[in-house]
Amino acid sequence: MSRGSKEAGPVRRFWRILGPGLITGASDDDPSGIATYTQAGAQFGPQLLWTALVTYPLMVCIQEMCARIGLVTGQGLTGTIKKHYPRFVLYGILLFSFPSITLNIGADIAGMGAVGNLLFPGVPPFLFSIAFTVLILYSIIFWPYHKIAMVLKWLCISLFSYVVIPFLIRTDWREVLRNTVLPSFTPDRSYFMALVGILGTTISPYLFFWQASMEVEESHENRLIVDKNIIGIMETDVRSGMLFTNIVFYFIILAAYLVLFRAGVHSITTVEEAARALRPLAGDLAYVLFALGVIGTGFLAIPVLAGSISYMMAETFGWEEGLDKKYYEAPGFYLTMAVSLLVGLLIHFIGISPVQALIYTAVLYGITAPVLIAMILHICNNRKIMGDYANKGWSNSIGLATFLMMACSAAALIWYGSGH
Repeated sequence: MSRGSKEAGPVRRFWRILGPGLITGASDDDPSGIATYTQAGAQFGPQLLWTALVTYPLMVCIQEMCARIGLVTGQGLTGTIKKHYPRFVLYGILLFSFPSITLNIGADIAGMGAVGNLLFPGVPPFLFSIAFTVLILYSIIFWPYHKIAMVLKWLCISLFSYVVIPFLIRTDWREVLRNTVLPSFTPDRSYFMALVGILGTTISPYLFFWQASMEVEESHENRLIVDKNIIGIMETDVRSGMLFTNIVFYFIILAAYLVLFRAGVHSITTVEEAARALRPLAGDLAYVLFALGVIGTGFLAIPVLAGSISYMMAETFGWEEGLDKKYYEAPGFYLTMAVSLLVGLLIHFIGISPVQALIYTAVLYGITAPVLIAMILHICNNRKIMGDYANKGWSNSIGLATFLMMACSAAALIWYGSGH
């Protein structure tokens, strides 16, 4: 750290430490997450508040492992799998990941188009979706992402408006605390669909690839030599980013319970219904505040989603890669981004409502994530790959708990979904 950094105050020093972990955490509360958490609070009230508390250490553990893989190997997650595992494993992961990430992009674009139409009803949603897609594609290709991300993160501050809601209206804090620390379960398909959706949008597979690749870029850009100090800085970054996302998602569920569930609104099918959760704070401006949150997180998350696919494809086929490169220096990398955005845009026209598409995306992640978590655990316990930075006991324990929770929730959803 430079002398200037040492002379800065503790807040500024802490801000400078934050990097890929904070961006990853901010992008995790994307339009898919907002829709999923709002639906969970509207449908089940405070019953799923406990998930914010339980998932925090799970998220930190998995993202820390992904970051460590990137720092130690100097490669992204896909590149590490390609180098050390059979090709069928690599192609299987691509087969699982590409459709779900592309659907997530499409769902986010559709959600952004829907809130654009919410603000300007005279303009069709698909025109907003096209405009947002073109703007995002242009910014990815021609602007350095790490610079525009700093601007986009300020848009995400609108998400903190959910934190204010419980303090503006009557809230039974004893009930809230009880549901936060004491998990409760309802043995039916809708409950486990909500649970798998929360787990999937929180512990999202695309974040695994993004985190590892971003650590590689940070390491190359700053010419880092991996040691215990660098690992410690990375851990602080990851823990802070994941704390950000969990605080926000906890209060989105809580606000939806207090405003929507209590009013008898238990099914969210439109963005207008989701926006009503902010009415106690913003009144008639609730739609504007909600739209800013969705559009802001969409602009932050979609480049992360598209970037995840691009890193995966580039590492698989040996292309030049990196957001620090110009488009003519890494044509395959940027072409993959463009294709994923255009395919995502086409999903907008298949007739699924944006809110439902966002929720389906989260559920699909919840079903595919256990496979990737098992692979990450295997890599981090392979001393030929990780050397002295292989997993310790606590990482394996929490990682295994994450795998079991994701796998059991997905199995329960499939079980109850089949009519049992």
